[in-house]
Amino acid sequence: MKQNIYDDLKFFSAYKQMSRSIKGLEGAGEWHVVKSLLPDLRNKSVLDLGCGFGWYCRFAREQQASSVVGVDLSEKMLEDARKQTHDPAISYLHMPIEDIEFPNDQFDVVFSSLAFHYIQSFEGICKKVHECLKPGGMFIFSVEHPIFTSRQEQDWYIDDQGNRLHWPVDHYQKEGLRQTPFLSEHVIKYHRTISTYVNDVIGAGFELKAVKEPTPPGEMLTGEPLLNDENRRPMFFIISAEKGTG
Repeated sequence: MKQNIYDDLKFFSAYKQMSRSIKGLEGAGEWHVVKSLLPDLRNKSVLDLGCGFGWYCRFAREQQASSVVGVDLSEKMLEDARKQTHDPAISYLHMPIEDIEFPNDQFDVVFSSLAFHYIQSFEGICKKVHECLKPGGMFIFSVEHPIFTSRQEQDWYIDDQGNRLHWPVDHYQKEGLRQTPFLSEHVIKYHRTISTYVNDVIGAGFELKAVKEPTPPGEMLTGEPLLNDENRRPMFFIISAEKGTG
């Protein structure tokens, strides 16, 4: 199912108030780990799947990438991205991630941030990414952690005083659609296990380079006390993989 909740005006207005929407990459709790996994982007052709406001696209150009293509289903997101972008080497395409059809061996790096849990067939995306990457190209992506997506509620178990007691995990092995509350709306996501993420990447022909389950950096935890609970369970799952040269 190709869901476009971000073009709903109420949802989009609420999303724009989130820290990561206002501060960009530096407001994303997982960015410090993602950044450490990125290769040297100088003179590289880059594809960003689920580019949103275009923060990573502009970052890639700041790192001297030769060209960047951002893909997103949300026209509202892309409208903001275009307003913030004044660079002919960055182009934005309005389409579902599932529909990408790029020539073989076009990109050096394919990146995606918190988008693939909205997509029903992760296996299919892995195959398309492998085809459009050059030999030796890198595939780096983040998703909501499977511990986070296993239940539809996606929330802490609290006591009568509102204290967060623990993060419940249930139906972990039952992959598939979850209709979860997010910014007062019900959003469709797809839960899959850690092993499915890993094996689909390997099955598409990639060599794993790193698997990460980050927590926000210390300065972010200090600035926002509620984020201290992020040390109690992983919210993000990140994979870095390479297309072989053989």
